[in-house]
Amino acid sequence: MLITIDIGNSRIKVAVFEQNTQIELFVFEPKEAQKKIENILKKYPNASHSVISSVGKLNSSVLNYLQKNTNLQIISHETKFPFTNLYATPKTLGIDRMVVSAGAVLKYPNQNRLVIDAGTCITYDFIDENNNYLGGAISPGIKIRYKSLNDYTSNLPLLEKKNIELFIGNSTENSIHSGIINGICYEIDGFISQYSLKNQDLTIILTGGDTDFLAKRLKSTIFANSNFLLESLNTLSIYLNEND
Repeated sequence: MLITIDIGNSRIKVAVFEQNTQIELFVFEPKEAQKKIENILKKYPNASHSVISSVGKLNSSVLNYLQKNTNLQIISHETKFPFTNLYATPKTLGIDRMVVSAGAVLKYPNQNRLVIDAGTCITYDFIDENNNYLGGAISPGIKIRYKSLNDYTSNLPLLEKKNIELFIGNSTENSIHSGIINGICYEIDGFISQYSLKNQDLTIILTGGDTDFLAKRLKSTIFANSNFLLESLNTLSIYLNEND
């Protein structure tokens, strides 16, 4: 039994896996990490292994607890990923981007894959059918876009995202919502369109905290999975153990 840990900027997600089956999912704030992880291990005493990627964001006492009570696997740039990394600056490539790319390679073999992670930032990662990681793009996420309009202008309010049907904003608030939400959707659909033109049989995976909010708004056919990073940590861990 394996515990996978996804450390975001505002919350931590933990999943318990038995091989490729997710048994349970937990979501909590970083300040709760020690107690929550202790309780998870008490509930699942057979969870003898754990895997994590973003170690720098985790409290050292929590990390020490995991090392003491589980066989902890830390994913890093030195990990043997199931793809050839052709990024021009491989050491600057985020570990989480590498993990979801590995998950796409292992879950969707022999295909061109585009992984879109809609979180604090929106990242795009492309891995071709020959398992070459070629790179992608990084743009501001929904929350950053709302905050930047408030930070860098004197009169625009700070708003929270909301579902909208309108295209033409009939007020300042609705204009902000339209510009940000519609703008992001046009951006994502535009990227997908460009990748699809140049790459046949393109498999698109949408993940991240804003997955459910965005998935229904996109025109493209995608696999939407907000927990793809957790699943990718699990499949990558199995792959590494089998190819050790």
